[in-house]
Amino acid sequence: MPEPFLSVVIPAYNEEPRIAETLAKVTEYLAAQDYKWEVVVADDGSTDHTAQLVGQVIVEHPNVRILRLRHGGKGWAVKNGMLAAEGQYRLLCDADLSVPIQQVERLLPPTGPDSDIVLGSREAPGASRYDEPARRHFMGRLFNLFVSRLAVPGFADTQCGFKCFRGEAAQVLFPRLTIDGFAFDVELLHLARKLGRSFSEVGVDWYYRSQSKVRPVRDSLTMTVDLVKIRWRHRSTQ
Repeated sequence: MPEPFLSVVIPAYNEEPRIAETLAKVTEYLAAQDYKWEVVVADDGSTDHTAQLVGQVIVEHPNVRILRLRHGGKGWAVKNGMLAAEGQYRLLCDADLSVPIQQVERLLPPTGPDSDIVLGSREAPGASRYDEPARRHFMGRLFNLFVSRLAVPGFADTQCGFKCFRGEAAQVLFPRLTIDGFAFDVELLHLARKLGRSFSEVGVDWYYRSQSKVRPVRDSLTMTVDLVKIRWRHRSTQ
């Protein structure tokens, strides 16, 4: 069977309240496209009914599948989902659909840039943010400042959960990922830059979701510690 043109990888941890609606929106959009596609839900050890709800979707859409994992963190789930995916292009898409699935058209050819990694950005030209509390925005910009100083300078927004990878690049990069938590994006970009991979940032529409799994204060501190780990671990490796 020919490989899918697009794989949509959705990391999920206890997403019972919204996973069914998310998959309904994603599959409705993809079913209207003229390319072959798949959806990979990387279940990060959920203890609720996430897996059962995904199973109900699979009955109607056999090109949706679930990857059952032990609980390890968002980076762990994304890594395994990306490596299990088979698409020529592989989209990271958060379970809350804070970036609507239709925005993938900005990242994919022929509309999107010709790069190994295309980052959906809340800060690049053309981006719009909706309903974001000022405190959350401030903490995000502060963290991005730390990212620029400690790990990967030159990016306006590394943490938006909407990124597209060429399949070949994903197969090279994700096995090297060591950070299992929210800072995995930074390590991935750090590795990609060292390996000479190409990047682009594209502005997207982003909607704040009140049920986000991110805990701004606690997770920002953890991610800052991870930035130091990234710089230390990869200071001389290629």
